[in-house]
Amino acid sequence: MQTAYAPGRVELLGNHTDYNEGVVLSAAIDRGVTLTGEKTGSSRVVVGDSKAGLRYETDADHLAPSKEQDWSNYLVGVLDVFKKNGLPVSGFHAEIQSNLPQGAGLSSSAALEVSTAMLLQKLYGLDLSRLQIAKMCRRAENEFVGVNCGLLDQASSAFGKAAHAIFLDCRAETVETIPFPKGVELLITQCGVPHRLTGGEYNERRLQCFDAAARLGAKALRDVSSAQLEAGKASLPELSYRRAAHVVGENERVMRGIEYLRCGDVRGFGELMFASHESSRHNFENSAPELDVLVEIARGLPGVLGSRLTGGGFGGATVTLLEREHAAAVREAMEAQYLARTGNHAITHLCEIADGAR
Repeated sequence: MQTAYAPGRVELLGNHTDYNEGVVLSAAIDRGVTLTGEKTGSSRVVVGDSKAGLRYETDADHLAPSKEQDWSNYLVGVLDVFKKNGLPVSGFHAEIQSNLPQGAGLSSSAALEVSTAMLLQKLYGLDLSRLQIAKMCRRAENEFVGVNCGLLDQASSAFGKAAHAIFLDCRAETVETIPFPKGVELLITQCGVPHRLTGGEYNERRLQCFDAAARLGAKALRDVSSAQLEAGKASLPELSYRRAAHVVGENERVMRGIEYLRCGDVRGFGELMFASHESSRHNFENSAPELDVLVEIARGLPGVLGSRLTGGGFGGATVTLLEREHAAAVREAMEAQYLARTGNHAITHLCEIADGAR
């Protein structure tokens, strides 16, 4: 019996930059998905979560997405991509255990994919790089699951490093880890409103970004600076300008954020997080009133360095960067003040920046 683990991730800066060929800063967290399994000695595949009452069986020689048990597609899709890459894999049994909170935008799907890849590598004696694993897991989600995601989630899970941020260049598909200042923690706060980013809204924003880039004569918004955007403002509809302003600003905030981390300026980094959320709220309009309240509360609490929505937006969760000695007090205050202001219960999770898949 073998065991593999892959963590969830949190996006620190770089909101909706991935499909604009931009840059992102993320971090793996100390919550994730563990798979325990063994080869079945045949083409039989059995995956499940006995605690949740989930079980799915299929044949490794006849793989197809399941509509009835779509959770299984994240595991089986990785097996499918491995086989399509000519890797000598076949049947296996795996039991899932997860301590990742649901609905918090921490990418449990990528953690499940990466842990599956790590388990298959161990079971079948493969030698794959972490970048190969991340790319194959993304391909599984794109082609087998049917979600047109970028590389951020899988790369963050694969490359995570304790006390380090992950810098992903979405165009070059390169990953670098950046040391994070000591004495800080992350507070993930679920607002109680599930993600409302539908396919239509997501695609609408993609098209608005692509249109803005084309009007500015650029291949992608990655290639546009703030100065160039301002110079070309007259050629853009007002909505396209605001969408572009968010993405261009996010790319620049990521690069400034790396500078702040390298010189140990965690307060400067936190201010970029606040600025990122304001841009999401005003320019990209992918926040929600509940997320705005959480960020506003966080800004007024001692020990908070920065706060912003994380993930796609339209509900979900915020990530708050805070000084470790204030963590318990901030968590308590966030829950109490949010309940008082909205009547909703916030679900909070204190997380450390942790190592990646293993």
